[in-house]
Amino acid sequence: MFRHLLVPTDGSDLSDGTIRRAVSFAREAGATITFLHVLANLALPPQGSLYGDPVLLDPAVVEHFSQAERAYADELLGRARAVAEEAGVPCDTAVGEHPVVYEAIIDAATRHGCDLIFMASHGRRGLAGLLLGSETQRVLTHTELPVLVFRRPGPAAGDAQDAPSAPAAPAC
Repeated sequence: MFRHLLVPTDGSDLSDGTIRRAVSFAREAGATITFLHVLANLALPPQGSLYGDPVLLDPAVVEHFSQAERAYADELLGRARAVAEEAGVPCDTAVGEHPVVYEAIIDAATRHGCDLIFMASHGRRGLAGLLLGSETQRVLTHTELPVLVFRRPGPAAGDAQDAPSAPAAPAC
């Protein structure tokens, strides 16, 4: 059914788990994978400012950060490629450069002819979800492609071993 997966990675433990799951899925489906890492973007729009003052970054700092970010991307994508190759799954890697991460993901899926985006979700809710946002949620709401969302499994219902313990009752 699915022949080409796009698997974005950010280097988190959850993302690494998603790579392993995507490789397993691709092996069973006979699909190929394109692994993607989107580079951080230090550029602000020309009118961008913090607290009303224009933001000017030293070009040497931006260049140093860019080189470090590209090296990090190469390392992440190399690890993902190794997992796929070990499983016998054909893969390719790509680096996205776009100021908006979810748009970079959707653009890469289109450019590489992917028919499924397989990505992680940290499952942030409440204030953390509001403040940090969710690239996965943005991809889900802006793409026409199917998206398979991998979330770290939580403790099974009724599993006392993994369930948080209740606080002790105060002594009277």
